[in-house]
Amino acid sequence: MKKKYLFVLPLLIFFFEVIYAVEPDEILDNENLENIAREIGKELRCMVCQNEDIENSNADIARDLRLLVRMKLSKGESKKEIINYIHSRYGDYILFSPPLKTSTIALWAIPLIFTIFLTLIFFKRKKK
Repeated sequence: MKKKYLFVLPLLIFFFEVIYAVEPDEILDNENLENIAREIGKELRCMVCQNEDIENSNADIARDLRLLVRMKLSKGESKKEIINYIHSRYGDYILFSPPLKTSTIALWAIPLIFTIFLTLIFFKRKKK
């Protein structure tokens, strides 16, 4: 009986893989602008939900940011201008890919150092 339902989980994952928290009243009429808004939303981190973009977050601040992005797109601002505006207000944490500068070098270097360290430990030869 269990084997019969093993196919259900992959199907659920397939059908519900992309679930957005965007409410119907937030969606822009212009499909091109809506696609750009979703791209921008994927690049911005929700300040409440850790490691979740604003497109998938149900937090109030994420909704406010989604509305802000769509409002600015409707006014004709570019993707870069909108991201720079939000980045100037919330800092580097709001970006999933923070800029490489002296204050963020640790964010880029620690994963690399950690990977090298684990590789050395894992592949260390034992002396006989």
